[in-house]
Amino acid sequence: MPGSPDTCSVATWLEGNDPREPMTETEDAVESNSSGEAGAEQTELAQHARPRASLLLVEDDDEIRSSLADLLSDFGYQVRAEASADAALPLLHQYLPDAIVTDVRMPGLNGIDFCKRLMGDGPHVPVVVMTAFGDVDMAVDALRAGAFDFITKPIALDQLASVLERAVEQRRTKAGIVRLEDPEVLDGFRHGLIGSSKPMRQLMERISRVAPTDATVLITGESGTGKELVARAIHARSPRREGPFVALSCAAMPLELLEAELFGHRKGAFTGAAESRDGLLQGAHGGTLFLDEIGDMPLDLQPKLLRVLEDPRVRPLGGTHEVTLNVRIVAATNRDLEQAVAEGQFREDLLYRLNVHHIRVPALRERTGDVAELARHFLGAGVRGRSYQLTPEAERLLSGHSWPGNVRELENCLSAAAALATSPHISVRELPARLQIPALGPEQPLPDESASLEEVERRYIEVVLRATGWNKALAARKLGIDRATLYRKLLRLGLSEP
Repeated sequence: MPGSPDTCSVATWLEGNDPREPMTETEDAVESNSSGEAGAEQTELAQHARPRASLLLVEDDDEIRSSLADLLSDFGYQVRAEASADAALPLLHQYLPDAIVTDVRMPGLNGIDFCKRLMGDGPHVPVVVMTAFGDVDMAVDALRAGAFDFITKPIALDQLASVLERAVEQRRTKAGIVRLEDPEVLDGFRHGLIGSSKPMRQLMERISRVAPTDATVLITGESGTGKELVARAIHARSPRREGPFVALSCAAMPLELLEAELFGHRKGAFTGAAESRDGLLQGAHGGTLFLDEIGDMPLDLQPKLLRVLEDPRVRPLGGTHEVTLNVRIVAATNRDLEQAVAEGQFREDLLYRLNVHHIRVPALRERTGDVAELARHFLGAGVRGRSYQLTPEAERLLSGHSWPGNVRELENCLSAAAALATSPHISVRELPARLQIPALGPEQPLPDESASLEEVERRYIEVVLRATGWNKALAARKLGIDRATLYRKLLRLGLSEP
């Protein structure tokens, strides 16, 4: 424990040696009497003071790892500690913590690459990265790699507690039961469905038509477009709004673990099943079950989900009795499920059952007029505890980007920019350099060498116009010409906004 001879060498690694408030002499006496009744009572109260969320700690330094594990346990978490990211990765196929705390500089796989692996093909668990004080560039790299947040060493205990609380809340919101006490929280500006563009108005109209029904819904769209927000909005506007909203990601989760999460299990049903547990299908009774990334559901599990859709009853693993369900299924994917069916990776009958109502979420490049509005929302809501504003030049630059990562990329970009900002105003200087270059989408390749100069000019101007959302003033600046010249070229080349 902090303050003991074994941990004095790492005490300065933390800003404060103990997560508890300083004790009075009386409290100290109670604390020291650990075998007494008062001490036992205090211990029991401490254990029930907050939910026993689970953390995976990855730190290569033995002393720091031991001391930080003790500290996090004092915070009320169940902690599993590993000495390297290479050792931690295999665990995530059987053990899904509520959050991960990892160092950056480690032998083997470093913290940044660890984040990338988790975001790319691992379970979706928020990652908090620890980095040396003043190493802002590495912190920004971590955010861009998908980290939830970062903390600098020496670690401030109040910051550590706050970051972990938010990380665990995010994880439980995405993977557990969430009862929406105020459906209006999910509406408009207050929950991310932001924008007044035509595609967004059409999306909101579609949600309002589908929500009152009780049929299954399939939400499609690129990664980062906000498919879960659409699912939550459907639930909030449905007759089930008073019931639970349960969310589960089907991606990168082993068959046995995903099956147990969905259907539940009884004690002793499999190795490690120390107690009985209801599945999320039962947890969603009377409400909505949202299955994110349904296209990644293991093929062997798909017939069992199909049966639930056809006959709403479930039998937990190892159980002998079936439980009748009252649940609405909303699924989402960024995959082409029809192609997956053709390739034998997804059941056609399950696709038909899921796709009773279909909602497509537009990509951000299809509604670039909403970018500035989204940016103001993210920055005004507070990033890392502060509110920021964009300079006019930065706002124009953001509006001109094609955003292949969609709203998620925009939010991460702003979070990284806020980490670099030295004032409440974010300028072009804090934004990533890649935003300065128009992106070439697959639908707009450059002509080959046999094309004429006029055709090359025409295609490149069209690429820039698409990248800027047909903002001619911004396109002219990117092309290095004045607006009048751009207008003359548009007339000569026969280009007009779609």
